[in-house]
Amino acid sequence: MKKVANILLTIFSLGVLFAVIAGGISVIGYGIAIIVGGETATELCHWIRKEYFPFVIQATSVFVGAGLIGMYLEKKKALVIETEDIHNAVKEDK
Repeated sequence: MKKVANILLTIFSLGVLFAVIAGGISVIGYGIAIIVGGETATELCHWIRKEYFPFVIQATSVFVGAGLIGMYLEKKKALVIETEDIHNAVKEDK
């Protein structure tokens, strides 16, 4: 199970990288649309919104699912705050 979890967490890591790059590409696309202007800019923005974003959202959802399954298989509690962590954080602030 540990190997499967590691593979899933690697897929999740690549998905995070993919999401960051995909966001940068969309920003570049909108920047090009601002520079170009006119009907071409409208078509480019429409394509980004109607075709590019749904693909990116679906792909990142798959990557997040893989990451959550990997965390479950490794029995990580990445999304839970332990009470000891809270007490240690309060002690460090004093």
